[in-house]
Amino acid sequence: MDRSERDGTETTATIYQEIVDGKGRVYRVGESDRELLGGHSRKLMVYLPWLAMMAIGVSEYAYGSAEGTLSHAHGWTQSDTFWILSVWVFCQAGIAFPAGWLRERGILTARRAMFLGAALSLVGFASLAHLDDVLAAICGFGVVGGIGSGLVYATCINMVGKWFPERRGAKTGFVNGGFAYGALPFIFVFNYAFDIGDFQDVLDGIGIYVLVVVAGCAWFFKDPPKNWWPVEADPLKAGGSGQGAAFLAKNPPAVRQFTPKEAVRSGMLPLMWVSVVLTAGVSIFGISFQVDFAKDVGFGPLVAASSMGVMSVVNGVGRAVVGWLSDLWGRKTTLVFVIVVLGLAQFGVLWAGDIHSQWLFLFFAFLSGFGGGAFYPLFAALTPDYFGENYNASNYGLVYSGKLISGLFGGGLGSTVVSAWGYNGAYLLAGGLSLVAAAFTLLLHQPGRTRLRDVPPNPRPISREMT
Repeated sequence: MDRSERDGTETTATIYQEIVDGKGRVYRVGESDRELLGGHSRKLMVYLPWLAMMAIGVSEYAYGSAEGTLSHAHGWTQSDTFWILSVWVFCQAGIAFPAGWLRERGILTARRAMFLGAALSLVGFASLAHLDDVLAAICGFGVVGGIGSGLVYATCINMVGKWFPERRGAKTGFVNGGFAYGALPFIFVFNYAFDIGDFQDVLDGIGIYVLVVVAGCAWFFKDPPKNWWPVEADPLKAGGSGQGAAFLAKNPPAVRQFTPKEAVRSGMLPLMWVSVVLTAGVSIFGISFQVDFAKDVGFGPLVAASSMGVMSVVNGVGRAVVGWLSDLWGRKTTLVFVIVVLGLAQFGVLWAGDIHSQWLFLFFAFLSGFGGGAFYPLFAALTPDYFGENYNASNYGLVYSGKLISGLFGGGLGSTVVSAWGYNGAYLLAGGLSLVAAAFTLLLHQPGRTRLRDVPPNPRPISREMT
C-alpha cells in the first residue's frame, strides 16, 4: 500500500510499502536512508554512536587505573573504590530498560536521552574529583554518572540496530567496541600523569570532553520509522543470492515483534539475562582486578598498565570482529565461542601470574579482553534477532539489566572473594562461572521458529484425495 508519512514535526512525501511475510511480520520498505536522514547515509548512525561510545568508555575501562590515586587523595579504602564502580555499573545497566520504555512511548527521544546523558556524565566526573565523602562520591559518580553513561550506551546500541536490521552484528560490534578502546589514552594518563596534585583538573577536563563529544553527536540522532527495512535487502528472500541474503540466512529476522512481556514468556529473554549476569560478572572482575593482580605478583607498572591497555584495545576491537563473524557464522555459535574463550582466559591469567611470566600474562590479558567485551554486541544483536526491532529498546534493556547483578559480584563482591580466597580462588571461580554461562547459551533458540531437532525424523506423508 502507498502512503505518505508525518513523523513528529517533519513531513515526508516518500512512498513506501508494508510487506507482510508468512508469519505476519511487517517490513516497511521503499524509503531510502538518505531520504529519511536529509541526504545523509545511514552510516552516519554508525559513526556518531561510535564516537559517543568512545567518549563514555573512560568511566568503566579506565577506572581501575585511577583508583589508586583516588584512594590516596580522598582517603578511601580499596573496598570503597570498588563499590563506587559497582554502583556505577548497577546504575549504568539499570537505566537501560526504563530509558527504552520512555523512548518507545515517545516521552524521551534519542536526542534528548543523549543530551541528558552527557550532562549527567559531567556531574559524575566532577563528583569523583571534588567529593571526599565516599557516600557522596557513590551518589555523584556511581548513581548520577552511571545513569548518564547508561543513557548514552543504550541509545547508541539501539540506534545502530534500528538502522541496520539486516547487518546488525558487524555494525553493533563496531559501535560497541568504541566503549572499550576509547578509554585507552586515559588508562596511560591515569597510570603516568595522574596524582594528588592534578587529579581534580584531569577529571574535570575528562568530564567536559565527554559532554562536548556526546552532545555534539546527539544533535544528529534520529530514529527510522517503525518496521523500516532497507530497500537493498529483501527480508523475504533470506535464502537468495547476495551478501545481505547470506547474512539473513544465518541470522533470520524475528518471526514477529515481541513485546517485553511476550519476550519474557518465551523463556529466551530470561535465559539471555542469566547468561549476561554470569558473563558480565567475569568481565567486570577482570577489569577491576587485573592491574592489582599484576602488581601483587611483582610485575612492574608498565606491565600492569600495558595489560589493561591490551585488555581495553582487544576488548573493543574484539567486539567489532565477532560482530562481523556472527553475521557469517550465526549469532549463537559465535556467542558460545566467545564465552568459552573468556572462561579459559581467566585460568590463563592466573597461571601466568603464578609462574611470573610477563609475556604469558599479556597474552592471556589479550584473550580476557577479547572475551570480556565481545559478548556485549552479540547479545545486543541477538535480542532484536529473536524479538524484533520495534520493542528492542525495552527488550534489550531487560537483557542488559543482567549487568545490574554482575556489577555487584564482579566488583564489590569480587573484592570480598579476593580477601577471603585470594586471587587464586577468585580467578578459578571466575573461569568456572564463564563456562557455566556458555552452557546456558547453548540452550538459546529463536522463539516461534521451528528447529531441526523439533522436526520428526520420519514425518507422516500427507494424503490427498484424487478427484
